[in-house]
Amino acid sequence: MYQVTVDGATKEYKENTTYGEIAREYQKDYANRIILVKADGKLRELNRELEGNCSLSFVTTADSAGASTYTRGMVFLMLRAMYRVCGRIFYGNSFEEPDCDKSETQGSENNSELSESDNTKNGRAVQESRGGSMIRRVRIEYMLGNGLYGEVDWRTEEPPKMEEFLKQVSEEMRCMVKKDIPFSKLTVRTEDAAKLFHNVGMYEKEKLFRYRLVSNTNLYELDGFYDYFYGYMPESTGVLDVFDIKSYENGFLLLLPEKKNTMELPEYFPRKKLYAVLQRSNQWAQKLGLETVGDLNEMISSGDIEQMVLVQEAYQEKRIAAIAEQARQSGNKKFIMIAGPSSSGKTTFSHRLSIQLRTLGYRPHPIAVDDYFVNREDTPKDENGNYNFETLKAIDVELFNRDMNALLHGETVELPTFNFKTGKREYKGNYKRLGKEDILVIEGIHGLNDELSYSLPRESKFKIYISALTQLNVDEHNRIPTTDGRLIRRMVRDARVRGTAAKDTIAMWASVRRGEEENIFPFQEDADCMFNSALIYELSVLKQFAEPLLFGIDRECEQYAEAKRLLKFLNYFLGVSSEKVPGNSILREFIGGSCFKV
Repeated sequence: MYQVTVDGATKEYKENTTYGEIAREYQKDYANRIILVKADGKLRELNRELEGNCSLSFVTTADSAGASTYTRGMVFLMLRAMYRVCGRIFYGNSFEEPDCDKSETQGSENNSELSESDNTKNGRAVQESRGGSMIRRVRIEYMLGNGLYGEVDWRTEEPPKMEEFLKQVSEEMRCMVKKDIPFSKLTVRTEDAAKLFHNVGMYEKEKLFRYRLVSNTNLYELDGFYDYFYGYMPESTGVLDVFDIKSYENGFLLLLPEKKNTMELPEYFPRKKLYAVLQRSNQWAQKLGLETVGDLNEMISSGDIEQMVLVQEAYQEKRIAAIAEQARQSGNKKFIMIAGPSSSGKTTFSHRLSIQLRTLGYRPHPIAVDDYFVNREDTPKDENGNYNFETLKAIDVELFNRDMNALLHGETVELPTFNFKTGKREYKGNYKRLGKEDILVIEGIHGLNDELSYSLPRESKFKIYISALTQLNVDEHNRIPTTDGRLIRRMVRDARVRGTAAKDTIAMWASVRRGEEENIFPFQEDADCMFNSALIYELSVLKQFAEPLLFGIDRECEQYAEAKRLLKFLNYFLGVSSEKVPGNSILREFIGGSCFKV
């Protein structure tokens, strides 16, 4: 018998008890579904058995790790349904209604255990069951609000109509939810996993495993369908009942619940501008043959990465020049308002944009909204009693508008500088007066919110949204969350500039993310243009800076689980020397050595 402590109370359980069995006892006490547990601080899947005496806490779909697990399970469920529906078409059953009261036999007789001897046989069986003659691949690309966007690459010249296809996929998914089919984890040799994915046409996964040094790999199986996922899985499909799937532009959207209300779907609002900038980045990456981590590793190992760094930087400079030209053609703008989430590279971007504005005859002057922070004693606090620097109320909005209006009307204004050590605004003779060719480049998280600049005419403002929108994916089914890239950027910069430990950066990241969701993301579609600051090679450079910081987090620390996850993530990448990064690169804002004062 094992002794398990939950909320200070200890109970005894048999040795073969799963975490899921215990979770079901306590589910009534939680408003959101329990999807993982923490056993002595370590994340565990619910179908795993107790490993000894422990203290348990529950992770729900409202927690970050739980929400990611829900999304991962939904993707796996959707993939299984897509290939099954295509299998029906392939075998001549067209859009046959799924029977939720019985299991399908076509292609489902594969063994759930994968061995070296039957690898090829299983691969062929899975390929047939997946309607492999119709689908070349399904690509999971990026998040658009609460929708996960993806595309289907068809082999056939006459693919099924997307709306009808997705309707059948949705019905198949709900059928599998009703059956409550378990997700199974199996450990296989890495080379066998690579062979399996080659046999089923998942060449991006095969390429990923080519650069994996570990001997064994964990695969997941769902109803005869094998796949690899970066992260944990739910116990079974029964928990995955809140979703929708619809056609969108060139692909589909898998709509998911938000953490603030996991039991129902919110109304979906299209993100057309965000979609456009993400598609542009993806199409550029596809032309270069750099869609996945495996592609990047292949380029690094071949010795071609230095040229690719220069190509990527040139591409970004071209985009910045185009934005400067767009601002010029938009009329008599006096205020360039730049906003974006943490670690997007706003400061370096504003410098590089200013250079491009100079080539067009402007005289740009940078202004940081942070210099208009209220004095520290007047800063509002959050529900935990900590200073809330993310809210608009932390800014002296009235002073900002008074100064900007005075400049707009040709007056001379002394601008403040905020002293972050003393927590007070200071005046050091920074006088400004706008001439005909002068333009202010204003950078801050509230730049797109008209409440910040409420008194300035809309026609005087040109708004730019910037974010590190990662266009590189781990493989065709595992996307790299943009938040992971930004967190690693910030961790490296905080350690270098402020001496902040990685555990502290991780600890405050949830608060930063809440501030972004409240103060930045709701306004992103109001921007006149968007800029993607992510560099396709950057994680291979950041790896050498981030890994020592993450290894420095103690196993007993609350942030250890997140550190371990990030270390596993960085392990996918081959390293690239920072010496290859140009001095004006946005990446220099985080690793040091920038030619700008950032």
